[in-house]
Amino acid sequence: MPEAGAPFRIESTEHTGITVSSLDEALSFWSGVMGFEHLYTWDFDDSSFLGELVGVKTAAARIAMVKGPGHLIELLEYRSPDDRRVLKPRSCDIGSVHVAFRVENLDALLMRARATGWKAVSKVQTVESGERTGLRLVYVRGPDGLTVEFLEYPKDLLAATP
Repeated sequence: MPEAGAPFRIESTEHTGITVSSLDEALSFWSGVMGFEHLYTWDFDDSSFLGELVGVKTAAARIAMVKGPGHLIELLEYRSPDDRRVLKPRSCDIGSVHVAFRVENLDALLMRARATGWKAVSKVQTVESGERTGLRLVYVRGPDGLTVEFLEYPKDLLAATP
């Protein structure tokens, strides 16, 4: 048994998992709109492995992994248990999470996202002063309530941003 103060190191970020109501619709957004590569889809019947892993007895799910620039997104469509709920927290609600992506041609992406049911929660905001002047950003919410943030840096600021 390791001691509580034993050293450890985080090596990298592995993936972000997102529970969705329809894996097919989620793939149409993440692969079709965002251009992420669909790596695989796995089917997990009600098994002790998945149930133990996620802490939900009788969990059964279809799971797909998509790969974008520098990050993996795991999409999970649970088929059981029957008492699943759809939560659509606002950005200010405790437990709300968003994933942010640096993009090129924000307006074109927003048009494509809108066609699949993803809507901006406001008009695109532009930073008007300071070291990020010209940065355009917007939160977009999907049909399941997931929020993603898109940021478009102006060309001159992009060259200086890591």
